[in-house]
Amino acid sequence: MSCPVFPPPPATVPDTPFASIETAIEKLAENKNRWAQLSIGDRIALLERLKSGVLEQAEGWANSVAQAVGINPQSSGAGEAWLGGPVTTVRNIHLLIETLRKQGQPKPMAWRSKVNGQDAALVFPQKGMDKALFAGFEAEIWIQPGKEKSQGAIYREPQQQGKVSLVLGAGNVSSIGPMDVLYKLFAENEVCVLKMNPVNDYVGPFIEKAFAALIEEGFFAVVYGGAKVGQFLTNHQDIESIHITGSDRTHDAILWGDTAEQQQNNKSAGTPALQKEVTSELGCVTPVFVVPGPWTDKELQFQARHIASMIVHNGSFNCNAAKVLLLPKDWNRLNDFKNALRDVLKEMPQRKAYYPGAQQRYEGFLNHYPDAEPIGERSDDIIPWTIIPNVKAQKGEYAISNEAFCGVVAEVEIEGADATSYLNNAVTFANEDIWGSLSCMMMIHPATQKEHASAFEQAIADLRYGGIGVNVWAGLIYGLVVTTWGAFPGNPLENIGSGRGVVHNSLLFDHPEKSVIYAPFMQNPTPLWFGDHKNLLKTSKALMKLEAHPSWLKVPGVALNAFKG
Repeated sequence: MSCPVFPPPPATVPDTPFASIETAIEKLAENKNRWAQLSIGDRIALLERLKSGVLEQAEGWANSVAQAVGINPQSSGAGEAWLGGPVTTVRNIHLLIETLRKQGQPKPMAWRSKVNGQDAALVFPQKGMDKALFAGFEAEIWIQPGKEKSQGAIYREPQQQGKVSLVLGAGNVSSIGPMDVLYKLFAENEVCVLKMNPVNDYVGPFIEKAFAALIEEGFFAVVYGGAKVGQFLTNHQDIESIHITGSDRTHDAILWGDTAEQQQNNKSAGTPALQKEVTSELGCVTPVFVVPGPWTDKELQFQARHIASMIVHNGSFNCNAAKVLLLPKDWNRLNDFKNALRDVLKEMPQRKAYYPGAQQRYEGFLNHYPDAEPIGERSDDIIPWTIIPNVKAQKGEYAISNEAFCGVVAEVEIEGADATSYLNNAVTFANEDIWGSLSCMMMIHPATQKEHASAFEQAIADLRYGGIGVNVWAGLIYGLVVTTWGAFPGNPLENIGSGRGVVHNSLLFDHPEKSVIYAPFMQNPTPLWFGDHKNLLKTSKALMKLEAHPSWLKVPGVALNAFKG
């Protein structure tokens, strides 16, 4: 395989001077109560302006992301940058407009009672267009046991007092920062300063222009810089809450102290160094449950492509990238699946290892697992897709305790004479021993799901993950926006894991526990998250037009482009 040539990255943005940051925070503080008291009609008008702003900035925004991650902006693969940036953001904005038109409390399509007695809201599909584009897909939001099925708290009980929030943006997916800001503003009534991550600060100017309506009103600001700027912001007296997307180490440094000793002492005493409300999304060692069943050769090949795509999307720099394959040890098709996955990965394009520290993290895995199987050649710019075979199913194992955040996936074999016993063992192992609780995926044949229905339903109920994709990558849970995105609730600040709180959640449920998406085992056309999609750029641009202004007239354009993938 020839070594790819990557485009030069976009220029970075200079740090914002502290004096300018101070002025921005003062303006936010002056306007926080005005935001809290702003009418629904005025909020909708602002959202309409944001939608127009995103559409105007989309081309430059997506092209800059493509360049940064090593994709030719004119190639099909650049569609990934569109989907992970402006497309998802404009969908979020449109869904919030629809929610506010229903006074912040839109009714779900239906309520369901689950096997364990929990209430779950059917939140997707919502319209005929959803059914047309995602035939056979359904999404639920499960409500925390014993909690009310209520929605839109800030619209049910209007507030007079606002807050100033700091959003620490992520460096990997460009829609994370602006969408976290949208949630803070429209779900939690907090004006925001967004600090761009130095890894993707080049997106900031596009966000500033797209969200200019909020900036002009004094409800939003964007600043730039590294650790010193972050420290200035987190300790600022007018910053009342903080939302972090990043690592648990960054979270602990902010909340508990700069050094390991300070953190341990403060945790033991229960005295955080920072006395502010902190929510977070901090990654996960994401497991994929491969449930044994009567997979045909065609089905096996499709699922190998599907799981490979979960590994390679965005160069594997996703907090929901597949990291641990929980394989059924006694499955008669186990070796066939392993071979198929390796064959597919050989054909997947090599990606630029653009995220800082990737080479060091990769080296750490190689040091622990000398039998790792690199698929392709390594270079300064490339980390080959790498499978780590025969990882032990035991607590503390390196590959299940450390998020690789590069193109590494571990294979763990799980005992189980049939699907029921496999599910029992695999779910217990994932809940108890794998680090994190953000999201997971389960690939299960429809015949197996039917035959072992009780075990399957119980497994979904028992899984302690904030997002569960059944026959679908959990990235869709992020991208649908109508679902919640965040860790399974209950992580204490002293042991934060994948974080606390949710974002997206466009129907504004007050007490969500987790989101579950059910998808067909076989899908056609090629899903947009597949790493070998052949017409992704055109499909993504067509989808953006549809998301911004839904119309049946635009559905054929999306569908025709999708079927060329």
